[in-house]
Amino acid sequence: MDEALGLLRQKQWRLIDQSSVGVHFNALQSFGMDDTLCASVGSGSSPATARAWVHHNTVVLGIQDSRLPFLEAGIEYLESAGYQSIVRNSGGLAVVLDEGVLNLSLIFPDTEKGIDINRGYAAVWFLVKEMFADFNKNIEAGEISGSYCPGSYDLSIDGKKFAGISQRRIQNGVAVQIYLCISGSGAARARLLKEFYAKAKKDESTKFQYPEIVPAVMASLSELLGVSLTVPEVMLRFMKVLKQHSEQLASGQLSPEEIPLFEGYYMRVAERNDKILANP
Repeated sequence: MDEALGLLRQKQWRLIDQSSVGVHFNALQSFGMDDTLCASVGSGSSPATARAWVHHNTVVLGIQDSRLPFLEAGIEYLESAGYQSIVRNSGGLAVVLDEGVLNLSLIFPDTEKGIDINRGYAAVWFLVKEMFADFNKNIEAGEISGSYCPGSYDLSIDGKKFAGISQRRIQNGVAVQIYLCISGSGAARARLLKEFYAKAKKDESTKFQYPEIVPAVMASLSELLGVSLTVPEVMLRFMKVLKQHSEQLASGQLSPEEIPLFEGYYMRVAERNDKILANP
């Protein structure tokens, strides 16, 4: 845990807060943004950066999801339920984003020694535990069977998952991304994806094993902690912890040098997404 804590301790953290942009901000832009920050932070031209983002009614599919035999039927179902679909440029499976889900990205510069993948995960797990330490709840890391997008760093309380962590690496930059279900019904989000997989896979045999979703194992932090949390309240908790691990926490946006980088990375993400969804 000391090594993970060492990752959080940065001389300077730049915070890019896009948590209130919401409906005017496409999720594809978020993945282009994190790729941009990976490149600029990894090259040493930008400081370690934390980014907060919220998207409205979007299902983010993984590469394996794009290979579902009846993907088009699954996407049509999501659209009928009021959700748009995109395919992200990193691993993992489908997740639900809405106004009650806060996404956090921590972008670290890699060192000569290299950042072990588990160290990146552990750093964000430690961060989340500190954010909610006052509730005296045990936040565990480990795969929750029956959850959507299951992984070894699912975060849970009392066996119910409220968050998942992923990583993206470009050159010498490492982005550790987490989605936190803050409010709303975790089970309702799980039911949406359970129905998506039912329509996109049907009874077809597939090489890849897609999750058998059990809605009861998913919950939001508001449900688990017994309080009505909001995204702005959790953002304050996030900033407070980040400030404790830095000499300087400064609000910022993309630098003039990063803007053309973003245009290039976003174009790649968008073109890849369009190509996959055009040929399901």
